[in-house]
Amino acid sequence: MKVYLVDGTYELFRSYFALPPIQAPDGRPVGAVRGIVQSLLYLLREDQVTHIGCAFDHVVESFRNDMFDGYKTGEGTPEGLQVQFELAERAVEALGILVWPMIEFEADDALATAASHCAQLAEVDQVVICSPDKDLAQMVQGDSVICYDRRRETVMDEAGVVEKFGVPPGSITDLLALTGDTADGIPGIPKWGTKTSSQMLAHYGHIENIPGDASEWAVKVRGAAAASDSLNAHTSEA
Repeated sequence: MKVYLVDGTYELFRSYFALPPIQAPDGRPVGAVRGIVQSLLYLLREDQVTHIGCAFDHVVESFRNDMFDGYKTGEGTPEGLQVQFELAERAVEALGILVWPMIEFEADDALATAASHCAQLAEVDQVVICSPDKDLAQMVQGDSVICYDRRRETVMDEAGVVEKFGVPPGSITDLLALTGDTADGIPGIPKWGTKTSSQMLAHYGHIENIPGDASEWAVKVRGAAAASDSLNAHTSEA
């Protein structure tokens, strides 16, 4: 069987910004809720979809905000969207879908944990993570755990991760630490762009394996000395 894991937060945001606003008779905004319900109904109509879970960021902030002051917050999220989260969770649960409303941890954490657990079950042939979030690319395993962008209708297996990012799934966290992630408020390391980072990680795998002296690098990259100095100065931030 296949297990489908849906990023409910992404689906709700996409519905809010892509669809016209709708209000319930009592004046509450419900357009995003309607959008995610319709989206999941389309998914449930597919024959192979029998086991599905959906994770939401019940609150935007998580334990990571305590670890890093610059980490993403709920600032800038429209109030009309914020008030729909709890209703969306209840609506999705009413569809018979298992819902994980995350508070201390994030929706991504729930999806990653579920993917790791389900991939070990003998009765599970494939885990399909329904999210375009690059953070979740680290969970891909061969073609047994894949990422599926439902909007673009693209599937990313392990070979797809390497093709898109230049590194295997196991190096995705290192790549994002070096290049940064604006969506999460992660600044990255100066002098480490996508090309340099992917080239180095394709060879060394992880940041801690990169020699501290650029003269010892087995990979030739532009501006190696400056990149090395920057990494040495910001290692604790990576």
